[in-house]
Amino acid sequence: MTSTPAFMDEPQARDEICRVGRSLFERGYVHATAGNISVRLADGYLITPTDACLGTLQPERLARLDAQGQQVAGDRASKTITLHRQIYEASASTAAPARCVIHTHSTHLVACSLQADMTTNGPLGPDTQLLPPITPYFVMKVGRVPHIPYHRPGDPAAAALVAQTIGRYAAKGSPVRAVMLARLGPNVWHDTPAAAMAVLEELEETARLWMLCQPRPTPLTEPQIEELRQSFGAHW
Repeated sequence: MTSTPAFMDEPQARDEICRVGRSLFERGYVHATAGNISVRLADGYLITPTDACLGTLQPERLARLDAQGQQVAGDRASKTITLHRQIYEASASTAAPARCVIHTHSTHLVACSLQADMTTNGPLGPDTQLLPPITPYFVMKVGRVPHIPYHRPGDPAAAALVAQTIGRYAAKGSPVRAVMLARLGPNVWHDTPAAAMAVLEELEETARLWMLCQPRPTPLTEPQIEELRQSFGAHW
């Protein structure tokens, strides 16, 4: 049985959000004021402010919300807090519970989404995957990435659909740590900002490889994936 990760203490969470935000910005995973980071605390949430640049975050200016999602301190919270809260709640009872959520507009991932929109006949299905299992570390460190149909930024319908998707995959024995919002970017989650950033890095690198390879690489076979499940506990 997977143990529930501990909550971070607030000062540490504030510092880690700013450190990870700066790292993501400096390495090109986010640009301008795109992207956001949140952490679930024992009694509420921290999230980056609306229209904030992740490269210049200040710990004391992060938005502080109570357990009901009402803001109590800091600059105005990002509108994506609704989606983040849905991810926290929907993932809580799965084998991949969230304590930190990161959203970016990472270039290769968005390119994959745009390409999928061009090649998919009709709306994305409920189990459409963004990327096939082309490397072992993608399978081990990220897992399946459902591709969520396009909704405008901040649309509550997208948050509800993400929550439903998390629950559906968990029920099938394939808990997810990431979803891709069509034409917008990924949301990834893990125990801490550092761990969530590592998931994002592996996901974006896989997308980069996928876009670079022509013709497309052959996915790992089911026996190869089963070996990763048995050896490393991969969820796929």
